[in-house]
Amino acid sequence: MSDHPTDFVGDVCAAIREAITAKIPDARVEAEGGGGHYSIVVTSKEFEGKTMLASQRLVYGAIAHLMAGDRAPVHAVDSLKTKTS
Repeated sequence: MSDHPTDFVGDVCAAIREAITAKIPDARVEAEGGGGHYSIVVTSKEFEGKTMLASQRLVYGAIAHLMAGDRAPVHAVDSLKTKTS
């Protein structure tokens, strides 16, 4: 894992979980990682009938603010899985 400088204070994994559940209320979110690189698994009925790309766009939209700027706490999402159950 590389080191990615950020001005963010707090638990980035918790911030990822909170951001996703704010946009997708029924979501179960697993987030792990550090150094700017994270793996995320999101399970939600919201993804039913959606393509994988559409589901992933919902998640990326929810965490976009955590990825914005040169010193953002999330530099890369190394793995993103979306599931309906």
